[in-house]
Amino acid sequence: MKGLYCRAAVSDAEPKFVIQETTLSDVLGRHQVRVQVKACGLSPLDFKLLSDIGLQRDLIPVGREVAGVVLQVGSKVSLCQPEDEVVGILPLDSPWSGLCDVIDVEEHYLVQKPEKLSSVCVAASLRDGLCAYTALHTIAHMAAGHTLLVMDGASSLGLMCIQLACYHGVKVLTTSNSPQEHTFLEELRPSVARVIPVYNGSSDLLSQVLEETGGLGVDILVDAGVRLLEDDKTEETLKLPHKHDIISILGVGGHWVTTHQALQLDPPDCRILHLKSASVSFLNPEMWTASSALQGRYLHILKDVVEKMSTGVLRPQPEEAVPLYQATVAMETVQCQQRKKAVVQL
Repeated sequence: MKGLYCRAAVSDAEPKFVIQETTLSDVLGRHQVRVQVKACGLSPLDFKLLSDIGLQRDLIPVGREVAGVVLQVGSKVSLCQPEDEVVGILPLDSPWSGLCDVIDVEEHYLVQKPEKLSSVCVAASLRDGLCAYTALHTIAHMAAGHTLLVMDGASSLGLMCIQLACYHGVKVLTTSNSPQEHTFLEELRPSVARVIPVYNGSSDLLSQVLEETGGLGVDILVDAGVRLLEDDKTEETLKLPHKHDIISILGVGGHWVTTHQALQLDPPDCRILHLKSASVSFLNPEMWTASSALQGRYLHILKDVVEKMSTGVLRPQPEEAVPLYQATVAMETVQCQQRKKAVVQL
């Protein structure tokens, strides 16, 4: 059996993705489930995170968002049975690549997949659905009547945030990074309150948000990156809001949910946040598998995300599946940020 693994880079060398032979144990653990994988989503590897938590290995398994069919269950498994269709996200310390034909995984990382939801669709979007749920419900405590600003609304995560917020009666503002994205976001249903273009220096984000909210600011802001320095004005960073603008956009008691791992706030920034009694939270979807105390809530969230996909509340953009023999090339493009997501059909 073959799987896709990453050979850790030495110094500044590019990581190398290789197909490696692997075998399953003959004995299945009491709480383990043996799954035949049908589709697997590919996301960039966070080498720094793996190093920080002591998971440095010569070969790092690639592909963690999986959808498949249960072949066999351990003696203590109670959440699924053979022939069930399941989906889940493999933990960071899993020895298996999601691109293996068959994998063994603990039952509390899996939930049932609705029959009418395709394996490719759920494998491609499960992680972003989990991130959106974590950002809006767990961190920001979203409620009907709130106002939300989603940066880069046409991204997979941005789209999930918009759809989840609209479902709960939240007023949504978002930004677009190109004319094509602007048109796409304006045609979304349910519709957003305003789409703000941020390409080619075409608008003043702060003034438009304050105009839309009557000068009060937003209750929740989910960013897609932050520009920390005023003189950082490359083509890509110009699309990102400056941290001062984000803080100014927040209303009293607002929540800023950031994906920026190295965010730096100066004393004047903290002073403004203090005056507004606003908060900054970091979005790290790996939090759910970092502690066994969160497993029950984690399974509830995964189940709710999958059900909302099945009923059409969450409608991810279709992702074209690539065959297994193209997985190495696909992962290289994902890792170097040439594309944000890929999904492999086995």
